[in-house]
Amino acid sequence: MKKLLLAAAGAALVAAPATAAVTVLTFEGIGNLNPVGAFYAPDYIFSPATLAIVDADAGGSGNFANEPSPNTIMFFLDANNAILDVPAGFTTGFSFWYTSSVAASVTVYDGPGATGNVLATLNLVAQAFGCPGDPTGAFACWSPVGVTFSGTAFSIDFGGTANQTGFDNITFGSANPRVPEPGVWAMLIAGFGLVGHAARRRRTALAA
Repeated sequence: MKKLLLAAAGAALVAAPATAAVTVLTFEGIGNLNPVGAFYAPDYIFSPATLAIVDADAGGSGNFANEPSPNTIMFFLDANNAILDVPAGFTTGFSFWYTSSVAASVTVYDGPGATGNVLATLNLVAQAFGCPGDPTGAFACWSPVGVTFSGTAFSIDFGGTANQTGFDNITFGSANPRVPEPGVWAMLIAGFGLVGHAARRRRTALAA
């Protein structure tokens, strides 16, 4: 198996709730090879095999370049466990940027856990290599994809993308993936840092 991205992590949430406005998950701030899991909970919950990875040029282990958001992206370790649940649901559109060494597909469902009716399918092509980028980053070509659909979606299956596909700027409420303004990054990351600090304090208190 080709050595994947090993570079993606962090997150930034822009606007909420998902059903009311455009929301962007950038994965900035999660940390290199840390699980995404409930980082965006309760609005967005990723399956356990979902990891964030930081670009090697930013001190991480990611083999990628030209990522839409500063240094972190997301990837899956298990193609059979690559699900994103959105408990409140989302409408109108869904989009993201991706880099991939294999062809794959992403499916939007109207039920939780990749169940129910298929609302939309996005087909991904292999296009990762051959673009100029930073000094270390073979996965350097990124493509935007998106789709509009009718109804309310509650989950997304990223199956078939294990360890060979990276995702960034997952966008809800629009068929065109967004890139937050540079001035917004520090505020977003600081906000998530405070949330993480509060969660750690709660866990420490419970342990005591």
